[in-house]
Amino acid sequence: MILERFIAMNLIRGWLITLLILGSVFGLMGFIQELDRTRFDYNALAVARYTMLALPQQVVSLSPVIALLGSMVALSRLCQSHELTIIACTGFRKSQLLRAIGIPTVVFMMTLWLSMEFISAPLLEAAERQKSALRDRNTVIIPDGGLWSVEPGRFAHLTKLLDGEVPGDIEVFEFDDSGRLTRAIYGRTATIIKNRRWLLQGVREKTLVDDILVTRRHKELEVANLWKAEELPSLSITSEAMSLSALHQYSEYLESNDQPTKKYRSLFWQKLLMPLTVGAMILLATPMSISSNAGRDRSLGINMAIGALVGILFYLGSQIVFALGHLLHMSLPVIAALPCILVLLCAIHLLRRMRW
Repeated sequence: MILERFIAMNLIRGWLITLLILGSVFGLMGFIQELDRTRFDYNALAVARYTMLALPQQVVSLSPVIALLGSMVALSRLCQSHELTIIACTGFRKSQLLRAIGIPTVVFMMTLWLSMEFISAPLLEAAERQKSALRDRNTVIIPDGGLWSVEPGRFAHLTKLLDGEVPGDIEVFEFDDSGRLTRAIYGRTATIIKNRRWLLQGVREKTLVDDILVTRRHKELEVANLWKAEELPSLSITSEAMSLSALHQYSEYLESNDQPTKKYRSLFWQKLLMPLTVGAMILLATPMSISSNAGRDRSLGINMAIGALVGILFYLGSQIVFALGHLLHMSLPVIAALPCILVLLCAIHLLRRMRW
């Protein structure tokens, strides 16, 4: 039990060291890139605050690499100091080694799931909102060309949200059974009443009368069957700033309105399965770091270089798998799980060959 705790604590220390190094590097890079986007009240101090709030999400996205490099750092140091050799000579079995590594790994995975739902995504959302308030004066352009609502004979389009989640640039198009445009409405802003009813302000209405579009202007005009008030806050944030539950709910909402959902569903499954990929990476790092022969003679720098190379290959391989999966119209959960499965198979193969 003491030896298992010793190995686990060294493993956690390796993860934390790698997290601090990569977090500092990517945080600094993000800060420098964001300085080019300063505008109005979005100054250097605001950029620093935005970078700090967005950093947890960056760290979460780097977690497979952090797990791989951190595990290699910890286990390689134990090999170089011959501590793992001494532990093995005490009769410490391979199954005990895997258990010592597995327990903190499960904690790492659970922490990632909780962070994606309750910490990193909400912090990035807060950062995006503060950035919008300072840089864009609270005028938020909804990503992906705005939001569309599709019903039989009608399309509604929302382009942006203003200060206080006030809808802006609303368009409604109505068609007859032959598909001919019969009515087009544009509202500069809107007030949400209830039961999906909106009161548009600054309205321009075009109606088809005797095959001619007649334009009328209204100070206010009520339109039914649009979006609920509670649906609006999630529309202005990027998909990266959405938690797992928000991604799932938004995908369901888009599907119910016959809108493309592949982007959000794909991101949902990638995020959901990321902790499993982290676990597979840690298993892969174990036989790569521990060897009864060459592993002790190999320097820590070489082990780190190998780990970095594996991380790069994993990233490139994942992008290739995602692209091929979409081209072959494979199931999104299968596409998201394939990189994890491939890493896990390699780890199991190397673990069986590992001499302990």
